[in-house]
Amino acid sequence: MYTLGVRREFIARHFLIGGDWGAENFPNSHHYILELQLKGSHLDQHGYLVDIVDVEKHLDDVVGYYNEQMLNEKPEFAGLNPSIEHFSRILAQTLNERITAKNISKLKVVLWEHENAWAAFSVER
Repeated sequence: MYTLGVRREFIARHFLIGGDWGAENFPNSHHYILELQLKGSHLDQHGYLVDIVDVEKHLDDVVGYYNEQMLNEKPEFAGLNPSIEHFSRILAQTLNERITAKNISKLKVVLWEHENAWAAFSVER
């Protein structure tokens, strides 16, 4: 099984809802690191799992949409606590819709909220 990984860093804001999480209940920002992992068992005729340039374009578009934004105001978070778990799922599903390489059998997003905490979500294809 081959794995290709690409990372991006960005800052986004949020506040948690539905519980008492102290300072996290108020608007705050996080320096996120999004690690995208693509897996597949076959390479294309050029020896690539996927075209990295294409992957980076989609990744940059998605990160650009969230960069310096308040997650609570985004429609995909309507009715959801903007937790790192929900955010990793939303990012994974969005990237899965955009990256159409046929060799990919699994897409995984690992989203770091800070150096000691991350959440991940995988999509089987």
